[in-house]
Amino acid sequence: MRLSSSAAGLTLALVLSAPAFAQDRTARGVGDDLHTDQPIVVTAPYVRSLDILGNVSVLEGDELARDIRGQIGDSLTRQPGVSATSFSPGASRPVLRGFSGERVRVLTDGIGSIDVSNTSADHAVTIDPLTVERIEILRGPAVLLFGSQAIGGAVNLFDRRIPRKVPADHVHIDAIGGYATAADDRNLGGSIDVALSPQIVAHLDGSWRKTDDMRVGGYVNAPGLRGQLLHLAEHAIEDGHADEAAELTAQANRRGRIANTASETWTAAGGLSLINDGGQLGISVSYFDTGYGVPERPDTAHDHGDHDDHDHDDDDHGHEHGEGPVTIGMKQWRADLRGEVELGDGFFDKLRLRGGYADYQHTEYEGDEVGTVFYNKGVEGRLELAQNDRGGWRGASGVQFSHRDFDAVGAEAFVPRNLTDQYALFTLQEWTAGPLGLEAAARFESTSVRAPTLGITRAFDTFSGALGASYDLTEAVKLGVSVARAVRAPSAEELFSNGPHIATQSFELGDVNLKREASWGAEASLKLRSDPVNFSLSVYSNWFDDFIYSDATGAEEDGLPVFRYFQRDARVWGFEAEASARLAQIGGFAIVGDVTADMTRAKIKGGQYVPRIPPLRILGGIEAQGDRVDARAEVEWTDDQTRIAAFETPTKGFTLVNASISWRPLPEARHLTLSLAANNIFDVDARRHASFTKDFVPLAGRDIRLTARASF
Repeated sequence: MRLSSSAAGLTLALVLSAPAFAQDRTARGVGDDLHTDQPIVVTAPYVRSLDILGNVSVLEGDELARDIRGQIGDSLTRQPGVSATSFSPGASRPVLRGFSGERVRVLTDGIGSIDVSNTSADHAVTIDPLTVERIEILRGPAVLLFGSQAIGGAVNLFDRRIPRKVPADHVHIDAIGGYATAADDRNLGGSIDVALSPQIVAHLDGSWRKTDDMRVGGYVNAPGLRGQLLHLAEHAIEDGHADEAAELTAQANRRGRIANTASETWTAAGGLSLINDGGQLGISVSYFDTGYGVPERPDTAHDHGDHDDHDHDDDDHGHEHGEGPVTIGMKQWRADLRGEVELGDGFFDKLRLRGGYADYQHTEYEGDEVGTVFYNKGVEGRLELAQNDRGGWRGASGVQFSHRDFDAVGAEAFVPRNLTDQYALFTLQEWTAGPLGLEAAARFESTSVRAPTLGITRAFDTFSGALGASYDLTEAVKLGVSVARAVRAPSAEELFSNGPHIATQSFELGDVNLKREASWGAEASLKLRSDPVNFSLSVYSNWFDDFIYSDATGAEEDGLPVFRYFQRDARVWGFEAEASARLAQIGGFAIVGDVTADMTRAKIKGGQYVPRIPPLRILGGIEAQGDRVDARAEVEWTDDQTRIAAFETPTKGFTLVNASISWRPLPEARHLTLSLAANNIFDVDARRHASFTKDFVPLAGRDIRLTARASF
């Protein structure tokens, strides 16, 4: 059954520390802490649920195993309000409520991934989902507590690299592995926790994944791009270039696999924790290594005849830099620290410390030649004090710091070296009295962005805040409303970009004069929680002053389409809805139906649409849930997207049909699960409008996935 947010209250202790928000779920291997046979409540005891300043979806257990893909973005697209950049199978980041990049934070245990995935759609996230045990997706104004830039939302991923508990049987092992047909995806991950003493736990984990080029369900190129290629082929024939016409026709009619989409990833990590009644302190060290191909945009810049009948779309330009396909080699070393001190029964309950340091590098190859090398060293930390509950009043406050040193070296280093420092103070306070709940959150942030080679420093002070209220109409029905003011500083990429970027096949231009981006947001929610039926509806709207966005200009520079950062007022609005109901009981199976729907609209002041906004999507399923077997069938319908920006192409809607079955072969044990899933059963042509590469990188065709998950 689809996961949804629970209900009751929120405390900053959670939002701001490593954990986000939690739900206590123990059915069918979901939510079981296999170290202790007790439910995992990562963020408890402070947050029982979330209703006032946001909402959360949780993905874990068998459902997480079923949806795992090579990149975190593609692993979450069944969740409400979530799409993905889907630049390539090797690089896909979450899109929340139409927002991506700087406006969505991808966190590991509460702090940033400290990579450069937010700077460009072709950059992978340095977290392998195979090593993750739980994912929480947070939306709404509470997200501003992770950072003022996280207006769209945050994705918080949890692993066991810094153990939180001592294994009950001294040793605990988790393993997952699988195979998928669409890209010949072979993957394996595992971890071990060992109690070295009653208070000290050691952890080791690793993962490996290798894929071939991805197979798709229809033509590789979208209809508009195919038309351009065939038109050019006609011109080539008229001009007597038969060989070139044949090549263009072959490109237009290409089916099967997308060239240069293979990938290989491996990770390794170790951690150590001291855990006792006074708290805990732990460290971990991890390594991430991946290599993946960047699909090439077909060349439609041939000079044959009159081109006046072509729109100056970003597909109308060819680009030749170096020889051979573009591939990316990426690696990251990372060290993490987490500590917690129990403070007793006074005003403060806990002191929490979370920190991380990462040394990141990725190289963009053009054939066998090194094109550009990107370096990023960063550190992020937060310290917070959580309050004890005092007559319905609780909360937490703290400080946060981050530093990033980014550099790019090579002929196509489109961003100069830059350093970003952020300091923040935050607080969240909650008060409950019977059916009424009130919350207030505030964050002050000071940001400095420097480009030493340009001699430019921009400094921004921002203040963000949110107020929310909820009311229990009955024991099962709750209403919530919230308002928020969020202000963020522009990023270094938005300010300083100026040059060709071969991986995205575009010329990227920033604007050093960008101002702070500010928005007013309002959200209303209705939640029904009962034994046979669950329902939730959230309606939201944001009014932006000086909204920052990247869009094609129609110009060409260095043989590439120019994408520039603009700043104008804008409005974003939409809804998310979920419902599930127990329909029947047939023998030992509970029959459950569920439906999810989401939509986002976004417009620039003056009438232009914001580019790459996902369209209306509805997903419905029916599931038979038993003690040892679960079976599910679902249909996902996505509408056409014709609300497009200038120089953007429309995207045709699609319908996917998926099915899965999970079997737990061991009686009285839920810690071994075998799953078989069939996705895109009818092999349809499907493209995500949020993707820069949608016109020549569709989604996978029919994909049969076999997964085994064990814990012992």
